[in-house]
Amino acid sequence: MTDAPLSTVTNAARLLKAFLTREESIGVSELARRLGLGKSAVHRLLTTLAAEGLVEQNPRTGGYRLGIVVYELGEAVKVHLDLHAAAGPVLVRLREETGESSQVGVLDGAEVVYVDRLESAYSLRLFTETGRRVPAHATSSGKVLLAHLPDSALDRVLAAGLPGFTPNTVTDAGALRAELASIRAQGWARSVDEREIGVASVAAPIRDVHDEVVAAISIGAPSARLGAAVRRRYARLLVEAGEAVSRRLGWVPTAERRPAAQVR
Repeated sequence: MTDAPLSTVTNAARLLKAFLTREESIGVSELARRLGLGKSAVHRLLTTLAAEGLVEQNPRTGGYRLGIVVYELGEAVKVHLDLHAAAGPVLVRLREETGESSQVGVLDGAEVVYVDRLESAYSLRLFTETGRRVPAHATSSGKVLLAHLPDSALDRVLAAGLPGFTPNTVTDAGALRAELASIRAQGWARSVDEREIGVASVAAPIRDVHDEVVAAISIGAPSARLGAAVRRRYARLLVEAGEAVSRRLGWVPTAERRPAAQVR
């Protein structure tokens, strides 16, 4: 194994960056000149990138321009940047109120990725670095996010299997579906000794301006500090924290939305 960059990937990245000039389109010959590559190599790169939607051919000029997938990727980055700014102050307050590690996670396939995190002030605490991936079905954040997936997307996750990590992990698809329905109804999720014995967490959803659940906010702690009564109390705080972040993202509760003006 080597950490040396792959030349093809490097050239593909350089090719995409060539479009930062914001020209309407760029031809194969001009791209080859700017990149110092042969036209056949550039054409192969463009063909591959076009198949993935990263570039497209301008039917009027015959040149190439960035594809819609690049726009979608940019929007995904924007959401994460907006999420970081919106969640920061709320995470600080949540940690002050609970004393526990507080984090924000997003769903990637069947895993949760923690994109923001503040450590607990307790000497006995969990250590989960930002960027770490954890199985969605065995965590409170993941359950919140799975609970709000479209049916087709949830079906794909369940079809891939639900590995067990402890005797408490929910590995039956039917049982998990029932739990996810309860989570949608009550507005929060818990996980106790499911990913790791001795670890518990509670989570609530974060919604965007379109009322879509885009992330989950949670606290995690040793199970001994998160008994049933404490979990219920923290659940209320997490629901409030999730709504606070959501409002900062532009979300408005249904009850506060003004009805659309009638056309006369």
